[in-house]
Amino acid sequence: MKKFVFIIIAVLLVAGTAFAKDFEVKKKAGDYDVVVKIDKNPPVVGTNNVTAEIKDAAGKPVTDAKVVVDYSMPAMPGMPPMNYKANAKLSGEVYKATMNLSMGGPWNIAIKISKGGKTSSAKFNIDVQ
Repeated sequence: MKKFVFIIIAVLLVAGTAFAKDFEVKKKAGDYDVVVKIDKNPPVVGTNNVTAEIKDAAGKPVTDAKVVVDYSMPAMPGMPPMNYKANAKLSGEVYKATMNLSMGGPWNIAIKISKGGKTSSAKFNIDVQ
């Protein structure tokens, strides 16, 4: 009976992982509402595609900003911090970039939006598998 229950749980976990949605976070960045999606949930070591949907206070898509994905891992014992940047390119009404995460663990992400001489950031953390 225990083996049967274990098999059922394993099947449900695999099915849940296979149909898992993208990693998604909603944040405020100054006057902007930002929805960030990463194509893997959880994010993994290696290539992860990021999209950022940015809307102004009126709910209108922002398509004339410079957007940078700034991702970093804090220093750990015997290891210096790692800092990377990826310029996002506009595709339709969303900005797209690729992060190459070099190792598992905690990463800090900042979506930096520059427009009209002002820069705003939406910050969040991920745990890379």
